Amino acid sequence: MIRSFVLLCFAVSLYAKLQSELPVSLKQNVHILTKTVFETLSHQSGKSNRVDLSDRDFILVSVREKGSDGRFYAVDRDGTVWLSGPISSGAPHYRTPSGIFRILEKRRRYMSRRYPDTNGVNNMDFMMRFTRWGHALHKGDVRWLSHGCIHVSEKDVIPLYRWAYIGMPIVITRERYMPFAKSDLLRIYAD
Repeated sequence: MIRSFVLLCFAVSLYAKLQSELPVSLKQNVHILTKTVFETLSHQSGKSNRVDLSDRDFILVSVREKGSDGRFYAVDRDGTVWLSGPISSGAPHYRTPSGIFRILEKRRRYMSRRYPDTNGVNNMDFMMRFTRWGHALHKGDVRWLSHGCIHVSEKDVIPLYRWAYIGMPIVITRERYMPFAKSDLLRIYAD
């Protein structure tokens, strides 16, 4: 009992330390203005910045929280959403950061250094890392919340991984994107 309490206290203090070490760029809100235009708002400075991703391929993730879609959207350079699927994101103590990032690294097979699988199985296959702290989109069970990464189902992560490239923008928001994507998705997924 005491050991569990000590471990819990350690985990909470480690989480607080990690959150305090996150740079200002990870502590922001992303507001969706149009299908390809976003506004970021810094929590620390209060400054906003408008980002136009028109004529750019990008991935948008609406995290799995109240008021969000819990989906990813692959948007090509003509503004068409061509792929979408369910995701899971960070649990409350491992909140996925909001912001506009870029893919820093891609690995087909990858094992988390911070949360390795006890069986030695790669637990972050099709990894697309977007922060230096290890946040990534990768194959995972979308029924379970993560340690801050974005889990994408195997059937969706494979085409997403093949399409994505180093430097591609990743938009992570806590707002709904479905109103902007709905017409494309109806056209793509309707029988």
